[in-house]
Amino acid sequence: MRIFARQKLTQYFIMQNSTLNLLKSRQNDILKLWLDKQSFSTGSFENFSDSNEENESREFIETFIHSLSHSGAADLNSPGFDKVNDVITGISISRGKRGYSPRETGVYLFTFKESIFEVLNESLTDSDLLYAESQEISRILDNMTILTFEAFMKGREDVILRQTDEISEISTPVIKVWDGIVALPIIGTLDSARTQVVMENLLLQIVETESSIAILDISGVPAVDSLVAQHLIKTVSATRLMGAECIISGIRPEIAQTVVHLGIDLSNIITKATLASALQTAFLMLQLEVRKKGNISNIHG
Repeated sequence: MRIFARQKLTQYFIMQNSTLNLLKSRQNDILKLWLDKQSFSTGSFENFSDSNEENESREFIETFIHSLSHSGAADLNSPGFDKVNDVITGISISRGKRGYSPRETGVYLFTFKESIFEVLNESLTDSDLLYAESQEISRILDNMTILTFEAFMKGREDVILRQTDEISEISTPVIKVWDGIVALPIIGTLDSARTQVVMENLLLQIVETESSIAILDISGVPAVDSLVAQHLIKTVSATRLMGAECIISGIRPEIAQTVVHLGIDLSNIITKATLASALQTAFLMLQLEVRKKGNISNIHG
């Protein structure tokens, strides 16, 4: 019985080596089949780039066959699979950042499996061997598909985080409106993370412009609750620690009612209904006077 089992095991590895040799010799055929399937299976050519797809796919095929040769396809966690896992992870992250959909990323490995199976069906006449090798390759690629989706999601999350940071920077610009006066229009919801960005940008501009008055305009904030009020109070406190006074403008009637209803104390903070009113108050605090001189026609005439 042991001799028979050893013979069967030896036969299996011989057949496996023959399959590896087959995959190596038909590598270009697999690549051609795979590229064709990738371009047609999604039903969209919008993201498809021949040179880029071919380079990525060729690299993956080479490392995949190399991993099979050095790992025996027995243990998916063996060091022999490290390189191919790194390659497919890098490809998936790159695809996520380039705007591919989850379906297109999943199809990437599904079509590779189909291409290999077509070549095996054409070349292997032993049905038992074909079944065994197909099952083994399927097991490996199914595991890699899971890894692909995990890597794809990471790539998309990186894009979202970067876009969130960019939007936060764009939506919290600090503007120097006059010598000694800066204004920061806040648009959208003010949460803890964004409050930190607001404070950092505001304090930095106060130092760089040597301003003594900062105007926080909340006209673009959809609603003010107790949490948003606390964030505003923290920003005002930080501004005062820098030696500057803070004015909050954009207090709409509904916001005023909400603040009173919640019992939020803003009595020690200068508040104004409009940015123009806040700017006028800032001029008075700096003992500045802005007067209309002549008319526009005289300026251009």
